[in-house]
Amino acid sequence: MRIKPKSPREALQPEPAPEPPQRSRHVRNPLVILSNLIITLAVFGLAAVGGALYFGKQKFEEPGPLSEEAMVVISSGSGLSGITDRLAGKGVINDSMFDEWVFNLGIRFYKNATALKAGEYAFAPGVSMHEIMTDLVEGNAVTHSVTVPEGWTTAQIIERVRAHPILEGEITEVPAEGDLLPETYTFARGTSRQEVLNQMKQAQQRLLAEVWERRTDELPVNSPEELVILASIVEKETALADERSRVAGVFVNRLNKNMRLQSDPTILYGLYGGEAWLKDRSAIKQSEIDAKNEYNTYQIDGLPPGPIGNPGRAAMEAVANPSRTQDLFFVADGTGGHAFAETYEQHQENVRKWRQVERQRRQAEQQQDVEPETSN
Repeated sequence: MRIKPKSPREALQPEPAPEPPQRSRHVRNPLVILSNLIITLAVFGLAAVGGALYFGKQKFEEPGPLSEEAMVVISSGSGLSGITDRLAGKGVINDSMFDEWVFNLGIRFYKNATALKAGEYAFAPGVSMHEIMTDLVEGNAVTHSVTVPEGWTTAQIIERVRAHPILEGEITEVPAEGDLLPETYTFARGTSRQEVLNQMKQAQQRLLAEVWERRTDELPVNSPEELVILASIVEKETALADERSRVAGVFVNRLNKNMRLQSDPTILYGLYGGEAWLKDRSAIKQSEIDAKNEYNTYQIDGLPPGPIGNPGRAAMEAVANPSRTQDLFFVADGTGGHAFAETYEQHQENVRKWRQVERQRRQAEQQQDVEPETSN
């Protein structure tokens, strides 16, 4: 390709410099500048938030300042701020604005601000904020207990519940005799006395319904309430687990033959009511046996009008499924158990043996009382 040569004049004349490139109108637009600024700030903001979340999460999950186990009572209605103050005051979390802020935000981040439960909590050394939150949400509070022995009357149970140092409040509704299930019941601090009694009553209702459904045919009891009455008598007649069904069988046999139950504990309950066993009672006197009252099964036919205590599971199950024997009598045998008999003659022989055991026992006690003290 041939290049056309410039004229001498054109060659000597300098060429003008090219104009600088023009900036785009879009770049100079204020809206674009503002958008860029917002995006930049957002990026830095997200980075800052992400860093704060990461650091906060680390702080929320790291071991706390507690050096030894601490007991903390969280009252009902404390609220998140009140709980935070309580934990900080006990040294479970650091008493600083930053740590309290992290704890509060952590609880809210997990949406548990209204899920924290009242109670008495035991926190281990080094417990983290996350572990604290888990315990409070799950209600892993320290539990206390009250134990009711089988056969206790409602009066005895009320006395024990009232004396318990952890339970709160007054008893507003006293359950009827036989309505409570003897058992060990656990509860958290803050539980009321009435709540525990209601729990005992509900447990008895559930168990009684189950036992009644499993009862054997042809029992001489016509309702769950009558089963409880007879079970309360069985409970008071023997403390041996392997005897309950046999004792129940004796009473069932007597009822089926229209014989009176002649149970000594019913005499005491008829005379002293729910306080019959609050104090030790000596042997029953003949005058007490002859005393007429609606519970004295030496004087009345059939069952008494109500239970003489609160029977346990084993006694109720024994009545629902008693031993199938011909026994009609039993008497103490001197070993803590009883001797059973099918006939009155056999029973009289067992009674004679028991009285002999009693005489020997009294003689041994008297001999110990009169023995002179040995001098040193």
